[in-house]
Amino acid sequence: EEQIMTSRASLVYMAKVTEEAERYEDMVESVKQLAKMDEMLNVEERNLLSVAYKNVVGARRASWRVLSSIEAKESETADGGDERLRELAAYRAKVEKELGDICNELLSLIDEHLRPKDTSDEGEVFYQKMAGDYYRYLAEIAKGEERSARSSNAKERYDSASKKAENLPSTNPIRLGLALNHSVFHYEIQNEREKAIELAKKAFDDAIADLDTLEEEQYKDATLIMQLVRDNLTLWGSEGDGGGDGDGTNVEDMS
Repeated sequence: EEQIMTSRASLVYMAKVTEEAERYEDMVESVKQLAKMDEMLNVEERNLLSVAYKNVVGARRASWRVLSSIEAKESETADGGDERLRELAAYRAKVEKELGDICNELLSLIDEHLRPKDTSDEGEVFYQKMAGDYYRYLAEIAKGEERSARSSNAKERYDSASKKAENLPSTNPIRLGLALNHSVFHYEIQNEREKAIELAKKAFDDAIADLDTLEEEQYKDATLIMQLVRDNLTLWGSEGDGGGDGDGTNVEDMS
């Protein structure tokens, strides 16, 4: 018992150290071992898990966007020739594989080790939202039928999380973070602008109405997410009026 606690404490400690040193690949190793202990994670441990994977996947999502944009420009100019495009496509595929592996690794940790050990409403919302996010990242890099399949996986998880989130206060940061990312999913992946706006607006209005019930320690997190929700609403609203660039690049999420 004591040895298990020690190793759990040391994994948490090393996760914090590697986060501070910005060694996110190493941080992932610590949180992965933590998840495989098959214990219910506390709030701090869940957040470390989230930060580790967000950073390793975020770096690759950013790279993938840059490569896709270079590829699009190269394919417009004939002088680059097929050779260049082939090289670019091969390199983008390498990044896609890394990104896909990370997402699939986390998704299996969630379903095999984390969700089964956490029966709380907040835990269920946290993990199902996270699964929705990582299926969304898989959908971003896919085309055709594969994109549809991954999108419907994401939708299933977000819907399940949203149903469970009704048991949490409207100002709960996890519930707000879910609404933020779920609305981004509707907007970016499903091309459902109206649905995205409706979902985000409802979450924002509900939270505003209950703001005075918010506990001190959650105030900062909740209001930060509400600001991101509002930024997206402003962006999406202006695009409907012909403003904005329409590609959703300024869309913010809390993944």
